[in-house]
Amino acid sequence: MGNPQTEEEIRQQEVRRFEAIVRGDLAALERILSDDLSYTHATGVFETKAEFLDKLKSGQLKYEAFAPEDIRVRVYGTTGVVTGIARVRVQVKGELLQFQLRFTDVYVKKDDRWQMVAWQATRLP
Repeated sequence: MGNPQTEEEIRQQEVRRFEAIVRGDLAALERILSDDLSYTHATGVFETKAEFLDKLKSGQLKYEAFAPEDIRVRVYGTTGVVTGIARVRVQVKGELLQFQLRFTDVYVKKDDRWQMVAWQATRLP
């Protein structure tokens, strides 16, 4: 059985990340996202941490809402795997898109905090 306290720590970090994305809080994202992040959008576009943050900073990507549902966390030592569904409203280069996606992301405990190292999302029909 997993450790409920650790699972909750990761769940809270995930909620903070979604909130930071919507607020455009780059400082919070800088701490939450690992420097070696692999970020794969629901469109299949792959980005590094720097590329993802640059798109947010420039306004090319602006999340208006990122509402997670059914978040599940499994912990394996210093690694946490998070799965869930999210409703997303985002402006991509000025075009408003709304959709639902299923996601998997991975957190690793580094520098005494949980950092996201991978994100993979699939758009739901």
